[in-house]
Amino acid sequence: MAEITAALVKDLREKTGAGMMDCKKALTENAGDIEAATDWLRTKGLSQAGKKADRVAAEGVVAVALRNDGKGMTGAVIELNAETDFVGRNETFQGVARKVAAVALDNGADVEAVRAARTADGEEVQTLVTNLIATIGENMAVRRTAKLTVAEGSVSAYVHNAVAPEVGKLGVLVALEGAADQAAMQELGRKIAMHVAATNPLSLSAEDLDPAAIERERAVLVEKAKEQGRPENMIDKIVDGQISKFQREVVLLEQPFVMNPDQTIKALIADSGKALGAEIKMTGFVRLALGEGVEKKESDFAAEVASMTGGN
Repeated sequence: MAEITAALVKDLREKTGAGMMDCKKALTENAGDIEAATDWLRTKGLSQAGKKADRVAAEGVVAVALRNDGKGMTGAVIELNAETDFVGRNETFQGVARKVAAVALDNGADVEAVRAARTADGEEVQTLVTNLIATIGENMAVRRTAKLTVAEGSVSAYVHNAVAPEVGKLGVLVALEGAADQAAMQELGRKIAMHVAATNPLSLSAEDLDPAAIERERAVLVEKAKEQGRPENMIDKIVDGQISKFQREVVLLEQPFVMNPDQTIKALIADSGKALGAEIKMTGFVRLALGEGVEKKESDFAAEVASMTGGN
């Protein structure tokens, strides 16, 4: 049997537009014969997916999954994109998203690993998505995945704008570590997750904040102070104070809790730990909003219709 090299897989993928794992399987089934593999993909309906690969997929759903690991927990959140909101409301599509989220519980933030992994039904995730593309007729992709785990404590999930259980437009995970009652910690984590959905913090703590974000903000504030005619020798001191305010606004632990603005998230966690009789530490959070960062192509529907009808 001919060796199925990465270059051969790449050639078939470029020729057919089918998924990488589908191309590898096609070549394996056809002893490395690229023409026979192309026909094999066509008979399976998989090469049709490639014809849609250049279309922007910025709709779809975000899905979450949780697993109890005894004293600890694991949570995962994934983004499964499609081209239209209509498909995002499709129950079959939502079911696939839940399956992908369940797979991500073991494969975490490595989106390629998630795509190559198998669901509980034994089907490869990428093949599952590719088959759905062929069935529904839209470009789709597992775009992002994330995972949080605690050895002792809880991971909570919140879905904003839910279109079905565990599926919606925005998903948040919150990880709390500690020996307090797990159910109580999970409820606390859900409240914090709702806060994260509303405020979109940049980091958990000031130490985690990206230095580049601080420098960008500082540069803006310095220019603003100069335009306002502030004394040159006072600008640094003024900007330092504004940077401290900026950090309080974007760092989760320093933010006022949306359900009780007199209390910061840090204080909420500390007070809850005292009430439950055990120290609680927040170890991480993840917030995925559907389509963020995807450049959507603007289209003029009326113009498209006119062009197809000759302007009549």
